[in-house]
Amino acid sequence: MNPTLKAVADLLWSAEQTGEAVAPVREQIEQGAQGGDVLQAAYQVQQDLTQRRLDAGGRLVGRKIGLTSVAVQRQLGVDSPDFGALFADMAVGDGEEIAWPRLQQPKIEAEIALVLGRDLPHSRHTVADLINATAYALPALEVVGSRIRNWDIRLADTVADNASSSLFVLGTRPVKLSRLELADCGMVMERRGDQVSVGAGSACLGNPLNAAVWLANVMARMGTPLRAGDVLMTGALGPMVPVQRGDVFTAHIEGLGSIRAVFER
Repeated sequence: MNPTLKAVADLLWSAEQTGEAVAPVREQIEQGAQGGDVLQAAYQVQQDLTQRRLDAGGRLVGRKIGLTSVAVQRQLGVDSPDFGALFADMAVGDGEEIAWPRLQQPKIEAEIALVLGRDLPHSRHTVADLINATAYALPALEVVGSRIRNWDIRLADTVADNASSSLFVLGTRPVKLSRLELADCGMVMERRGDQVSVGAGSACLGNPLNAAVWLANVMARMGTPLRAGDVLMTGALGPMVPVQRGDVFTAHIEGLGSIRAVFER
């Protein structure tokens, strides 16, 4: 990685360690993009940060898919999703209190998580491949965050910043895909009983399995294919919501049950 991109990685690493957000990094990434491929340069920064977490003892447990909403894609001027890495220390138990200092400009969204029972090594996968490889689905909440000040992000910023990841909450009742029609799974998220987000599986590229196929193909082509045991956060089912201290969110996902995120006062 060239010195310009290394400096971007240093900035984002420091922002995560100190909790102090930084100015957007997209211009530096553009400057450091060799051959003009800004997206590839942003993923180089993400990979460098992923390796730093691994070197520090982190355990990679899966991937998250972002930008699965067509409206958000248009906002950022892109036509495909992005992805980030999930680590074991990002996982929070259903209803477990989340310490406020762990968060940076937090927002929350409800998702469907898939847990793989088989590897996905091919350069091109089908929906059938994903169905066969999925051990079960879980209701999930993703607490997103940004190391970029005031969420002033474009595609290069969020990709470099691990797809604006923070924490994730998984439910505890696994459900086989044979019992679900993921596109039709309705979702309602409430903040202490007040409805704050509504959506369905169809909001996620038409079906969360479509998002999972995209991710499986991309990861295999990058030489880091998805493996048995990986958790896939397939993307938001409805609008994400800002989080404040003391908030309690409950998401109800049809066919999967409920899940709760509790934030420290």
